[in-house]
Amino acid sequence: MRLRAEKGKLKIEHSIIDGLRPVLERLLRDDANIRSIIPGVIRPVRDAKGEPVIRLTVPTATGWKGIALSAGARQELFINTALAKPDLEELIKHALKPK
Repeated sequence: MRLRAEKGKLKIEHSIIDGLRPVLERLLRDDANIRSIIPGVIRPVRDAKGEPVIRLTVPTATGWKGIALSAGARQELFINTALAKPDLEELIKHALKPK
């Protein structure tokens, strides 16, 4: 069974770490250039405390791979977009700010 949110752009077939889902929904709502976000594997880490943080790591064939850190865990994010890294980082920065 596939579940999707924000007009079918956020794949939520798997769990999403605490506090990250609202950030991803804001990111999708704020920019139409992001085609989809697919959360991936969650792994425990010691240094992920406080509010969510998203770092872009490597380009993929369809966009960017990122790592989200929050609540003692890290989660892979696959962001399907044609945006350049600096533009996407700016959008992420704005989405991380609570509104």
